[in-house]
Amino acid sequence: MDIAFSSISELKGLINSKKVSIVEVVEFFLARIERFNPYLNAFLETCGEEALLTAKNQQIAMDKGELNGLLAGIPISIKDLEMTQGIPTTLGSLVYKDRVPTYDSVVVERVRNAGAIILGKTNTPEFGQSGTTENKLGDACRNPWDLNRTAGGSSGGAGAGLAAGLFPIATGSDGGGSIRIPASFNGVFGIKPSQGRVPRFGGYGRPASNHLSQSGPMSRAVEDTALLLQVISGWDARDPMSIRSGPSDFLTSLDGGVSNWKVAWSPDLGYAAVDDEVLKICEDASTLFEDMGATVDCVSLELEDPFEAFFDIFSTGTYSSYSTLLDENSGDLTDYVRSTLEHASMLGASDFSRALLCLEQLKRRMEIFFDNYDLLLTPTMAVTAFPVDSRPSKINGKTVHEFWGYLPFTYPINMTGQTASSVPCGFSSEGLPVGLHIVGPHGAENKVLQASYAFQKARPWSQYRPPIS
Repeated sequence: MDIAFSSISELKGLINSKKVSIVEVVEFFLARIERFNPYLNAFLETCGEEALLTAKNQQIAMDKGELNGLLAGIPISIKDLEMTQGIPTTLGSLVYKDRVPTYDSVVVERVRNAGAIILGKTNTPEFGQSGTTENKLGDACRNPWDLNRTAGGSSGGAGAGLAAGLFPIATGSDGGGSIRIPASFNGVFGIKPSQGRVPRFGGYGRPASNHLSQSGPMSRAVEDTALLLQVISGWDARDPMSIRSGPSDFLTSLDGGVSNWKVAWSPDLGYAAVDDEVLKICEDASTLFEDMGATVDCVSLELEDPFEAFFDIFSTGTYSSYSTLLDENSGDLTDYVRSTLEHASMLGASDFSRALLCLEQLKRRMEIFFDNYDLLLTPTMAVTAFPVDSRPSKINGKTVHEFWGYLPFTYPINMTGQTASSVPCGFSSEGLPVGLHIVGPHGAENKVLQASYAFQKARPWSQYRPPIS
């Protein structure tokens, strides 16, 4: 059994049958991290000593028949935007390089309570403010399919580490595509939950850098992501935006299929420039839903690009948390964080009001759209992973903004608060992964996971391994 690429159920089977111990599993993954992380920079911090101590204690409990928890014995990585008691939490920033929190975020609390064993904190751009993972703490996070290319962001370390088999599951967060971007670029699976599904206490920043962000799960298999989502979901009084209901059972409906569902396919949402090869791969993938029993309509969703409104809201949230750093620590900030803060500093109340109106209009437009469809399919990304520090300025002959032109499909879904996943659906001629974007209505994680699982069964991806693995 290849432990590095085993699913949660396979790892549990090995542990329960005593073919391997929990300690041996943790030692195995720590050894892989030591071997491959120098190439990938997937981790900002590892905590091997703590992980091994936890593993030893769990093995003792297991031998006594006292080990409980949905994720007991399973190694996990935590994105370095989540507060972790006793483990450095930098937020990807030089400003906080020495900070060790005295409390856990609610996501980390729930992961620990479920028995998962934390291996370390994965790389992220400063404050999660970029769709690629570069910061001033070290080298860029790199893609295991091609080390010259980006792993995406802001959950770049999670995506790269999963693809390379450094851990079986990971926490990420998504404020403009930050789970779905690295999922697409690295050929793994991730879902952005509906806004409020996963409480964000202790995972916002100081106190809230992005009100459109959701913590969420990533893995190499839909069923593993569903299990982790079940662990971290559910109301928490410390987050006023969290949905006041208990977590759904995201596992029991996975195998229901998509027969008789009505699915929409949009190649561009009405405004996006998309690479021809990426578009062809995703369009071919969308037709697979017809083979699975759904009706697929090619729709003309003539939206206007909402990025201006998105960025006004996004940057204002950042400014509310970190504006003092412009004066106190400006030299320590990355260029992209500084420009985000400066943009917000020039906004007035009328600008913010217009942005909120655009957000509400988009929400209602998509709400009405989903009166007629179960799902919406698009490409996850407009391109495949590009070289580090070389964002595309042109896509399919159209000039795009270098900072956001490659991710036109993800940030609108943060504005609407809907749930969406990225499933691996093929490879480019250069051997780079391509993701299909599966979007559902707000609150429809079960539906998106069910469709993702059906796609995974029809077109499996777990057999593909990157060169760095």
